[in-house]
Amino acid sequence: MVKWLRSSKTSMVISTIIRLYVGVVWFLSGFGKISSGNFSASSMIDMAIKNPVTDANGQPAYDFYTSFLKSVVQPNIEVFNFLVEYGELFIGLGLIFGTLTTAATFFAMGLNFNYLLAGMISTNPLLLFLELIILVAGFNAGKIGLDRWVVPFMREKLPFLKKSVE
Repeated sequence: MVKWLRSSKTSMVISTIIRLYVGVVWFLSGFGKISSGNFSASSMIDMAIKNPVTDANGQPAYDFYTSFLKSVVQPNIEVFNFLVEYGELFIGLGLIFGTLTTAATFFAMGLNFNYLLAGMISTNPLLLFLELIILVAGFNAGKIGLDRWVVPFMREKLPFLKKSVE
């Protein structure tokens, strides 16, 4: 399956369709936050701290994440607001245009995991599944996009990326 995802022309088309869908979802989410002009993650962070995700026994499942939200995110909420807004926007653009697809997908998955750890289920499981397909497809997912030119250029100009970019 992995070999097919990474090398098949059919997989290239399918992963491109998936990539475009996921990219539009991320772009619209980020654009909506930026264009509203009043996005703040404060209430979501407060809710995640007050009502953390619990395990089967009703105990907080991710104490480390709640501590991170309290000690790092809350005191720096303006920085995180900016990172969320523009992160979602640029992830979307990267996926739509097929530019640095693997990196965009990695960061998208990071945001999805953060939202899940905070208890925000929403569309995150579906997006993670689709992003996993894109990530496994690797360079093939961006061939119908700017990665067709960007990745070879980076491999040529940045030799330390020869083996790692894909």
